[in-house]
Amino acid sequence: MIDASSHMPDVMEAEAQAGNMAAKEEQPVLRTDIRAIRIGLLWHSLSSGNLGVGALTLANLALASQVARAMNLSPRFLVMSMRDGDAPRIGGPDIESFTIDTARLVKPGGFLKAVGGVDCVLDIGAGDSFADIYGPKRFLFLWLTKMLTLARRKPLLLSPQTIGPFTKWGYRLFGAWAMRGAASVVARDDQSLAVAREMAPGARIRLAVDVAFVLPYESRRHLAGQGRLKVGVNASGLLFHEAESGRNRFGLGHDYAQFTRKLIAALLDRGVEVHLVLHATSKGDPTDDDGRLADRLAAEFPMTVRVPEFAGPSEAKSYISGLDFLVAGRMHACIGAYSAGTPVVPVAYSRKFDGLFGMLGHRWMVPVNGKDTDAALAYVLGALDEREAIAVAQAEGMKRVDAMLDVYREELRMLFARAGGEAAA
Repeated sequence: MIDASSHMPDVMEAEAQAGNMAAKEEQPVLRTDIRAIRIGLLWHSLSSGNLGVGALTLANLALASQVARAMNLSPRFLVMSMRDGDAPRIGGPDIESFTIDTARLVKPGGFLKAVGGVDCVLDIGAGDSFADIYGPKRFLFLWLTKMLTLARRKPLLLSPQTIGPFTKWGYRLFGAWAMRGAASVVARDDQSLAVAREMAPGARIRLAVDVAFVLPYESRRHLAGQGRLKVGVNASGLLFHEAESGRNRFGLGHDYAQFTRKLIAALLDRGVEVHLVLHATSKGDPTDDDGRLADRLAAEFPMTVRVPEFAGPSEAKSYISGLDFLVAGRMHACIGAYSAGTPVVPVAYSRKFDGLFGMLGHRWMVPVNGKDTDAALAYVLGALDEREAIAVAQAEGMKRVDAMLDVYREELRMLFARAGGEAAA
């Protein structure tokens, strides 16, 4: 079992586990041309309870390390993010952290000093936060840190992420300003690509795919198909709360709380072993906590398996790889299943689902709109019967993933070459 709670997987181990990420380096010899490069990882996280953000961090660390080492660069990382602490800290000898808050943004010795100590910055925007859907405060933090990075004349790359939506002119104006200043903007789906190109036509904009597809993990695929059918249900605490409160701010066409309960009941009636899989927990926000919801559902349906909290994103992906099927409301739980070979049906709540999985030709998804509760339930149960076809389609999709990530690797090479030159000057 990979223990992401105690240390980040060694970079060479991560490369080996991540599939076709790169050929291993030759046996080391004494070199005099290896130079250090200090890489800032902006809006990543070492201790987020949302394992999706952790998956992005671990995968981007591995990809950036792989590219840097191939260029005879010795990477060191500074992870810059808001205070979280909802999960055990990912660590390592070459990883430091800097907590962003309001005071540190405005003080000269805060963020400006921290970003001044790196050679370049990879900003992943927490995956989907470079948008206006989370409100002005989050956008302001995302935007201001980009502009301060540019003010310190540090090369800035927006790593593969969702771009937008930007529905208000002010957000569009400032978002375009940041993208034009970046050395490169990498969208993780074709819808985000179109948004970025329309907003900032003069910027360097490329299309890749979510880096979490190459998150290192320990495959348990051999456990699938053994004994009773094992179906994971990743019930989102956020979507469940929205349904129960009546807000439905994501505009779902179905009642998510009713859908979840009916799905679990229907699976149990079929004799399925239902695993309640967590992928986002929060100590401070009970409305966005899969763990509290899993406790409630396990009490309502005592025949289910309430899966304990995972030590990290790699452990979650490892566990999911041993299931026969997964239905998930958290996008990176879906990515973990998809890349581990477990047939998955995402339950979408934003265009980021359709943008990413649609780009890969994955047509099995509960859409944001268009299906009421009973129709969504019938759709998922029908997909369960098609799980072998889904697995075949996912394997074909994964052939595209590595090629698409090559686009990002090339952007990293260009950024590091520029940053290395500046560091050596």
